[in-house]
Amino acid sequence: MTTTRPAPRPADQRREAVLERLRTEEDVWVATANPRGVPCLVPLSVHWDGDAVWLSTRGANPTGRNLLETSAVRISFGDTRDVVLIDGSVEAFSLDEVDPADADAFAARCGWDPRRAKRPGSPYLYFRVTPTDVQAFHGEHELTGRHLMRDGLWTVPAD
Repeated sequence: MTTTRPAPRPADQRREAVLERLRTEEDVWVATANPRGVPCLVPLSVHWDGDAVWLSTRGANPTGRNLLETSAVRISFGDTRDVVLIDGSVEAFSLDEVDPADADAFAARCGWDPRRAKRPGSPYLYFRVTPTDVQAFHGEHELTGRHLMRDGLWTVPAD
């Protein structure tokens, strides 16, 4: 039996699909590793501000510790037939350091406010992830051309 695959999407269509998902996804998979390379994968709420992805978790959690120690992350959403992978550099902000406008936008988008979820000895932190590399593909037939951003620069221009 022969299966007909759709033609690969053009790069500009893939870029717009990534940006739309960043605007609408509620949660993403966040992959980190500690300095020894031990991996950690967790779902976290996500807010896209148009330039960066905002995440929040407690600094004492493995993900929080990894983000603080390595400043590296891979974010993923979609299933194995609709993949978006975002690698990025990380900046951390305490509840006192985060810009109130960014914290308000996170709370409005995510439906919860880390500033109100304080726990003694384990405060929440905000993590601003600036994308450095972005890939998007709908299966093997779209592996060619999947790199939409490299070294922080889009490889395909905006419409």
